[in-house]
Amino acid sequence: MKKEFTRRRFLRGTMGASAFALGLPLLDIFLNNNGTALASGAPMPKRFGTWFWGCGMNPERWDPRQIGSGYELSPELQPLAGVRDELSIISGSSVLLAGETNQVHYTGIMGSLTGEAPTKHGESDLPTVDVLIADEIGQSTRFRSLELAATGVAKHSYSQRNQSVQNPSEVSPLSLYQRVFGSGFLDPNAADFAPDPRVMLRKSALSAVLADRQQLDAALGATDRARLDEYFTALRQLEKQLELQLQKPPPLAACAPVDSPENAPAGLNVDNVVENHKLMAEILAMALACDQTRVFNMVFSDRASSLHAPGSSDTHHTLTHEEPRDAELGYQRNATDFILKTMGAWSTFVETLRAVPEGDGTLLDHCLVMAHSETSDANTHSVTGLPFMIAGRAGGKVKPGTHVRTVGDSSSRVALTMQQAMGLRTSRFGVRQNETAKPITEILV
Repeated sequence: MKKEFTRRRFLRGTMGASAFALGLPLLDIFLNNNGTALASGAPMPKRFGTWFWGCGMNPERWDPRQIGSGYELSPELQPLAGVRDELSIISGSSVLLAGETNQVHYTGIMGSLTGEAPTKHGESDLPTVDVLIADEIGQSTRFRSLELAATGVAKHSYSQRNQSVQNPSEVSPLSLYQRVFGSGFLDPNAADFAPDPRVMLRKSALSAVLADRQQLDAALGATDRARLDEYFTALRQLEKQLELQLQKPPPLAACAPVDSPENAPAGLNVDNVVENHKLMAEILAMALACDQTRVFNMVFSDRASSLHAPGSSDTHHTLTHEEPRDAELGYQRNATDFILKTMGAWSTFVETLRAVPEGDGTLLDHCLVMAHSETSDANTHSVTGLPFMIAGRAGGKVKPGTHVRTVGDSSSRVALTMQQAMGLRTSRFGVRQNETAKPITEILV
């Protein structure tokens, strides 16, 4: 007699004297007939992320010459040949200054992410665009967002609620794996589910703390109450995350966690960073496929890039200022090598998301990733003509494969477009001269 094949069936085996079970991946039969939604009718999840690299590019060698879908890859975009049709290039956008001083290696990144040209270094106090999007789509997953630094430095993160609430990065493939797939991970395709009593205890403890708030409020001044409100907002978010861990997650077709990585070489040697980035990208892809988070931020190299070539003490940043331009080539040969390796790493990241089948397409089809840098020409610290690359289709809201030139416009247009593509009802973004109500419609469906 033929046995019924359902999601409840799983593989059993033994190893030594211990029994083990492997949950089956969610196959096409567990999706709707078109593979466009979960069998329950819930839509396929959309994800948003940023991918950052430091010290920009050479504008004359990076910006494509043609506009629209027929553009040719420029010399510094050649490493992206394999993913060209998955990307849109946005050139010409700037953080507009109106009396503010360009805070080098800071104005460009925070202006692009918050819509404000900061007046002082380190004093940008607005939320970054990823946080705004996470407020909308990050409440139903175990992690509101995941921050990653291929550099191995936790402070290399540019995600913040405000100046005093910043999100530190995971610093190695192993730490990222343990955080996502270690204790607390619930396989959405496993046959059995039992709430973790440790999670129940943590949630009970948080509930007790939150219940005491009213009594504490009465004894505080206005400033302390504001600080306490910020603190309890974070606690409420944590309580929601714990609540999710007490519920059985819905099955997900693409969720097939990778093996735990070995400890990878640490340090800012660019070859080590490239390898760590590749491993972290693979783990992140499975974290997204398993719906552990829907928002992420990847730092390939920090602002004022600290990466160095093997055997050299000269950092990428140092070379942009001290290496002479090659008389024949017209650019800094060694500094440009870092740009090419960076574009190669970005190509690997996009390919990693594209390699995961999901529904009627790929994981990349259900993602929207904004790659950017804090400067265009690092030698002059310019925040004019900043480079942006957009990957993914955001579940059908974005069309890739085009070059849009936005000379003279604020980079706030890019952040506004990201929010609208992710479903936020945001009609304007940015402050003062960087405020805009104009999304980049050329890439929107």
